[in-house]
Amino acid sequence: MVAAFRQGLREAGFVEGQNVIVAFRWAEGHYDRLPALAAELVELRVAVLFTAGGPPSAFATKAATQTIPIIFSAALDPARIGLVASLNQPGGNITGMSIYPMGVDAKSVQLLKQLLPAATLIGYLVNPSNPSAAVYISEAAIAAKTLGIEVKVLNANSERDLDEVFASLPKAGVGGLAFPAEPFFDSQRDRIVALAARYAVPAIYGIREYAIAGGLMSYGASLPDSSRRAAIYAGRVLKGEKPENLPVMEPTKYDLVLNMKTAKVLGLTMPEALLATADEVIE
Repeated sequence: MVAAFRQGLREAGFVEGQNVIVAFRWAEGHYDRLPALAAELVELRVAVLFTAGGPPSAFATKAATQTIPIIFSAALDPARIGLVASLNQPGGNITGMSIYPMGVDAKSVQLLKQLLPAATLIGYLVNPSNPSAAVYISEAAIAAKTLGIEVKVLNANSERDLDEVFASLPKAGVGGLAFPAEPFFDSQRDRIVALAARYAVPAIYGIREYAIAGGLMSYGASLPDSSRRAAIYAGRVLKGEKPENLPVMEPTKYDLVLNMKTAKVLGLTMPEALLATADEVIE
């Protein structure tokens, strides 16, 4: 993600250490740290605030300043959650890169059901601390109604929560588990993939990196590409453009990645239709 951010800056004409200085702050998945970190950066009088953690970090910086330009990356449907006024005219001092428009999370549930045709109950894990949680839940409910299945919403915003959620799945009769793109979950990626393997839970994730780490399947846009494109916007702002004049960008491509090794361990056979539409198959 950081490499992609630096690449985007280079494409805009800025090289760290030469004509731009970057002050990094990391919340490490703890959203309660974000307001203080945003305040620190505002006190530094930075020229641009770049947020790479989706809505939580974007909202924290928006609350910290109404004057310093803010560029966000990987924000779910930012107009719907109130981050910007609209995609074409974001308004104020903030714009950036959206990661998921409406329908993408519903598509993930559909893909998991396609793999598990006998499943009548699918779990959907969200972080209740994320401002986008309500949107995720709404999208999952739409998919469930369309498919004629039930979606059980599960909550986790700590490592302990993750352990408890997975331990509860066998008793709950959940046939599979869907994950949206979520910064806290991403910070716990290896833990989550290991828990899914331990409890033999078929799961679909929001970004490719989970499938690379051993997850069963993923569907979503590229987070590094989101970071790169948003960084190009940051460079344009450094050159004098105003965020209010830069429409929110959206991904142009969503990738379906299948991990055949994990499917074999779980005793699952990938349907030919999924294999035919997959953008990447990990053997």
